[in-house]
Order: sequence, then structure tokens, then C-alpha cells
Amino acid sequence: MSTVFSQIVAGEIPARVVYEDETTFAFLDANPLAPGHTLVIPKVEYERLNDVPESEAADLYATIHRLIPAVEDAVGADATTVAFNNGEEAGQEVPHVHCHIVPRFAGDGGGPIHAIAGETPTLDDADLDEIAEEIGSRA
Repeated sequence: MSTVFSQIVAGEIPARVVYEDETTFAFLDANPLAPGHTLVIPKVEYERLNDVPESEAADLYATIHRLIPAVEDAVGADATTVAFNNGEEAGQEVPHVHCHIVPRFAGDGGGPIHAIAGETPTLDDADLDEIAEEIGSRA
């Protein structure tokens, strides 16, 4: 089944397209958090970042890298928050990998990325050492 993003890529649903190349596609978010809020996607449907093949992940990052200054310049943003929601529990609403480029402005009332997690965990040095070791052993 095609996601709404695949339907946009196919031209079945209208969108305000800002960039397209062989493997990536970018368009304005239909429900923007700020003027210029842009979504960057791989053209092929992948549900999570870890599903994207390495070569396409490199293409995706290159497009994000290219568009950040273009978005900032176009709307006069002071900065951008760049983020992926990777999985439903992380807030991903469309099961098609997508990067949010959200323009940020001085005094916009938005918070840092750390504000999304709610209550932060209490971890001591032993906990952090164990987690670091587990991640390192799987990387």
C-alpha cells in the first residue's frame, strides 16, 4: 500500500514541491510548524531510517544538507531544527521515512530537541557505561 508521501511523489496528491532528484523528494509540510517547514523523503518507501540502504541514506543526507540553507534563506530563519521521528512510538505518523526541516526564529517559543522527551530518566555512571557498551557492541 502506498503512503501519502508516495502518492505525492507519483503526482496523485498535490504538494508544493521544492526539490527533486533521482532518489529524493522535498515539499512543504501541509501542516507546518513554521513558515518554510519542509519534508525531505527518499522516493522509495522505507518505514524507518534503519530500513534505508546506505547509498540512499547518503543521498537523503545530501539533499537535507543542500536544503537547510535554502529553507533558512527563503524565509529569513535564524536557524533550523532538523529531525526524524523514527517509528510510531517516536511520533512518526506516516510510515515513510521523512526528515523535518523546521525554520526557527528568535523568540518563536519553540524549545530545544531535549524538550520532546517529557520526563528525563535518572541514570548513574554505571547505567551510562552499560548502555554505551551495549550500543557499541551492536554498532
